[in-house]
Formats: sequence, C-alpha cells, structure tokens
Amino acid sequence: MAERAPVEIVKLAAPKAGSVIALTDKSLKLGPVASDLADAKTVSRAIKAAKFEGGVLKGLEILAPAGGNLDRLILVGLGDPAEMKAHDWLRLGGALGGWLPGEGDTTILLERPDGKAISGDEGAAVALGIEMRCYKFDKYKTIKNNNAQAKSKPKPKPKPGKVRLGVADTGAAKRVWTDQAAVLGGVTLARDLVNEPANMLGPAEFATQLKALSKLGVDVKVLDEKALARHKMGALLGVAQGSVRKPFVVVMTWKGGKAGEKPVAFVGKGVVFDTGGISMKPAGGMEDMKGDMGGAAAVSGLVHALAARKAKANVVGIVGLVENMPDANAQRPGDIVTSMSGKTIEVLNTDAEGRLVLADILTYIQKTAKPRAIIDLATLTGAIIAALGHHHAGLFSNDDELAIALTEAGQQTGEKVWRMPLGAEYDKLIDSKNADIKNIGGRWGGSITAAQFLQRFIEGDTPWAHLDIAGTAMGSPESETNKSWGSGFGVRLLDELVRKNYEN
Repeated sequence: MAERAPVEIVKLAAPKAGSVIALTDKSLKLGPVASDLADAKTVSRAIKAAKFEGGVLKGLEILAPAGGNLDRLILVGLGDPAEMKAHDWLRLGGALGGWLPGEGDTTILLERPDGKAISGDEGAAVALGIEMRCYKFDKYKTIKNNNAQAKSKPKPKPKPGKVRLGVADTGAAKRVWTDQAAVLGGVTLARDLVNEPANMLGPAEFATQLKALSKLGVDVKVLDEKALARHKMGALLGVAQGSVRKPFVVVMTWKGGKAGEKPVAFVGKGVVFDTGGISMKPAGGMEDMKGDMGGAAAVSGLVHALAARKAKANVVGIVGLVENMPDANAQRPGDIVTSMSGKTIEVLNTDAEGRLVLADILTYIQKTAKPRAIIDLATLTGAIIAALGHHHAGLFSNDDELAIALTEAGQQTGEKVWRMPLGAEYDKLIDSKNADIKNIGGRWGGSITAAQFLQRFIEGDTPWAHLDIAGTAMGSPESETNKSWGSGFGVRLLDELVRKNYEN
C-alpha cells in the first residue's frame, strides 16, 4: 500500500471522485448517500456475479462502477449494529483499513444501510481501527518494492492518498477522536519499541526514548547503575551483570488528578534481549527475545496515552531496563542475591530473570509512591502460552475488585485477560532451603509460581494485579486491527481501566 495521510473526519456526503467504501449487510442495501453513487443495476450484477452475501467484515470491490465518476466502490458487511460493542466498531475500522486502495483518495461512508446515524463514539472507534490496521514497521527497509534488481530509475514517489471518514455528527466524532488519537500514539509507541531490534534498542536507548515523554508533561526520572546500587537493587543488578550494556530504571509520573491523591502504579518488565543467561535458551526462535520488554513497552505507551489525552488521574509508571547475557561476569544458577526489599533469592535458573527485575522495581515504587493499586505487566512465562494460547493474557490478583475491573476493560477493548489462581499450595513451591525464596517452582504451574514470586514483594494489603502478556504482546495472531509482530497489547486495556475506575 502506498503512503497515505492520516484519517480525516468529515461530514457524511457523496464524493465526486476517487474511491468509496460503503457499508451494507445481509439485506445488501446501501445507505441513502451511498445509494446515489452508482447505477443500481451495475451494483446488483456485481453482487450476483461475486456471490457476495454481505457477511460481517466481508468485502466486494467494484471497479469503475457505471453511473458516476468513481474509481471503485467497495462494499463491506457491517453485521447487526444493535449487537455491536465498542470493540466491534474498532474491528470494523480495521477491516475498512484493509480495503483501502493502494493509491488515490478514499472516502468511507459511515452510514448504516437503514439510514440510521452512527454515533460519534462509534465513528472514532472506526477511525482508531483504521489507523491501527495501517501501522507498519519498515524503518529499516531500504528497498520497498519487489523490483530490487531493476536498473531503471525509480518511479516518483506518489502523493499520499487522503482517507476521509464521513460521519453524521462530525463534532461528536472529532471530540472523541482527540482522545483516541492520543491512545493511538501510545499503541504506536509500544509497537515500535517491541519491534525494534535489540542492537538498536538497548537499555540506554530505551531510557532516552522515554525522556521525550517530558514534552507531554510527564515527570521522567532515570536511575542509572550507580543509583540502582545505592537503592540495593541486587536482584535487578544480578540479571544485568552479564551484559556490557548498563541497566536503567525509568520512573514516569503523570499528575492529572487531585493534588495529594495516591497514584495508580504500572510496572513493566524491560528485558531488551533475553538469551536466558547461563541457563541459555535454545537457538531456535531466540531472535524473538528482542520482545521480552513488551511489559515495559506497554507501560511506556500507556503513560504516553494518558498524558497526551490529559487524563484526570495520578499515575506512575516504572520500567526496569536490562539485558540478560551469558558472559564471564553473568550470574550463575545457584547464586543468591539480596533484593531491595531485603529478601534473599536463590537463582536456580537465570532464564527466570524477569521476576527478579520486577521484584526490585515493585519494592521501589511502593516505597517511593505509596500507590493505591499496582498493576505489573511482563512477558514472563512460556507456561501462560501453554495455558491460554495467544488470545488472552494471564491475570493474577490479590484483589477481586481490581481483577473484575481489568476483566471488564479487556472485554470492552478486545484485549482480553483470564484470571488464573493463586494460593498457599503454589506459594510453597518457591520456598528455598538456602534463601528466603527461589526464582522457580518446578515444572508444573510455571505461570502461577512466577506470579506467587511477585506477590511476595507486595507489601501489606495493596491491591495488586499481574498480567502475563507473553502470548499477546509479541507474535500474537494477526487480527483486523493488527498486522504487526509487536501488538502494543496492554495500552488500550489499561487506558480503559484508568478511564473507568481512576479518573476524577
């Protein structure tokens, strides 16, 4: 697809030229505006010839339809609007984005076949879906066509095509889109971070990118290796000691709520590359471990989204940025480290490193921010993929209300979570004979024992939830709204959580 301009929300009206995408359903009718764009007999013949039935998100392209000056008319099945939820409108937008022609201007007529208006919220969701679908990570591609060996002069770069989204109530749609565009910025940031190769995005480069959030009004504090040592973050530093790239912790504070109100804390694992350390992973698929910072990417994208839309909430995000490498200085299986909390940890497997990073930054954020609730995100275990596959993130929590709120936010956004158990019988599996705790609990229930490990570092009765996003943050199945290896999972989920539960 050629480059294109961002989606522009305009008044619902018939265009005189270019391409048009119109909505239909199983009745195969078109809305009042779309009905006048082409000869009805031509459209009917095309539908019959293609055996098009108007199925949900199915499409039919009619080139140069008779009865007007359009380049093409594309029909896309809407489904039953009465049954559509917010995520369904987002999915519709993604499907429409997939039907955008390669070149030229396109007008999308957002009208129901029965002529009833589509709301501003629904229109903004469609716009977000289009933009999410059209995301591409191709910054390192120097040849962007299939004729790499051609000796002829390259063709002039085409002018970016415009995409106009026609809605009945432009004012309402634009108001909502202002917020949704901020969320889009957060999703894009998270995707970009996950997709970056590890040689280009080390801990220092990651921290530098997050400093840019200060332009949005975020207070960004970067702790270097010396500062981490002063805070006695022995668990995190133990992971980092095998790499020549120094570790960092970045704290991002957004104060959009009432003065003095305790913040909600979001905590992200940021292992920019994970070889497994001395307990080295097999070579097959190790290249995917550039995405082992998906939790940190989601937290970073969330803070961007909240700040960009001026969320009326106090939020603090913290990410631990390290690289797990197996050099001569790397920690060994059997080593015992002392965490910032003072608890000692026997490291039986150096590939269970993310929980060590999280342990120290969980302690740090509780001591410094005194949060009202804590949600951590991490690409933590392969075991969660074995349990849930790639369509749900694992949810562990010590608080039923927080767990319910996260589940509802997941249903609303389509970034679904599934609650997993915690319990004393699982907690016993991580007791160590030689230290306070060990970092693995054995072969079975690996995602649960990992969560039990993290819970040991939650102080008092602070509401806490852990999201294991190993199956959803990277390499998850493609969908209408995501064709990228890095999905940006978690940004919209947590933005919805904050919007519905923590904003004044």
